[in-house]
Amino acid sequence: MNNLKVNEVLDAKGLACPMPIVKTKKAMNALEAGQVLEVAATDKGSKADMKAWAESTGHHFLGTIEEGDVLKHYLRKSSNDETNEKKYPNFTNNEVLESKLEAYENIVVLDVREAAEYAFNHIPNAISIPLGELDERLSELKKEDEIFVVCRTGNRSDLAAQKLVKNGFIHVINVVPGMSHWTGKTTGI
Repeated sequence: MNNLKVNEVLDAKGLACPMPIVKTKKAMNALEAGQVLEVAATDKGSKADMKAWAESTGHHFLGTIEEGDVLKHYLRKSSNDETNEKKYPNFTNNEVLESKLEAYENIVVLDVREAAEYAFNHIPNAISIPLGELDERLSELKKEDEIFVVCRTGNRSDLAAQKLVKNGFIHVINVVPGMSHWTGKTTGI
């Protein structure tokens, strides 16, 4: 899984604490909300440090991949609107989606998070189409399918659900709060 789509790569190899965090903070400030940063580090302590720093600042720590002596950390920059009010009226909660999946109902789960978020943790068999690619990839979905749209908190999925309905999709349900509170089965790297 070395082909994760990232917006920026930061080389922090050879740096000791606190420099990987200092450089990560500067790199995150230059990113736009929702973009993904890959940080390559050799400091073994950076694994815990990156996760703790991301949580303390409100950014989303996606995970770490170890490649030999190099730790590749993946972080998604948070946005101020991740707690905005939902506008799409047809929504459900995680528990309803989980029960439909356990009952093997004929549904489609559409994950509109960024590819790196999906790679680290997603619902098995979910289709990954990041929100920013949805317009170009609508043909990958069937308009008559029952589509449950998920993201991390329910905001991107809210926008995706609205976009699907505007493009003629009939049975679209936004899942709230989404992967940030998902307790069902998952798979990933």
